[in-house]
Amino acid sequence: MTGSIEQGTSQAHGNTHILHFLVRLPRRMETVWPALATPEGLAAWFTPADVLEPRLGGAVTLRDMGSGRVTAWDVERVAEYTLEGGGRLRFHLERDGDEGSALRFTHEFRGGEESEQRWRARFERLIAVCEASP
Repeated sequence: MTGSIEQGTSQAHGNTHILHFLVRLPRRMETVWPALATPEGLAAWFTPADVLEPRLGGAVTLRDMGSGRVTAWDVERVAEYTLEGGGRLRFHLERDGDEGSALRFTHEFRGGEESEQRWRARFERLIAVCEASP
């Protein structure tokens, strides 16, 4: 199985923008989870996490995005980070066949600092990281 970015949509509601992606990853959920929920994993494809307390209500600081709190945490399934001024990032993993995972991603933010193309490039890096892992 190879990874793919199957869907990307962008919506605007006033000054709030919402990006949704469906990313198919060639590894099981337990293998992908650290890439979404650990400082080392996030740094490999997205941005350094200077602070990440892996629990509901824990502190999080994503270097290029800002600081905030972990607002959803279900180990190996859901990691959601709500950032002051940076919006909300939600990573939701699901099984995709015997060997793969599907990542349903949502980024809600104000202003126009993020783009669908930037996230596509990030997810291409995530796919490459997953394909390189055992």
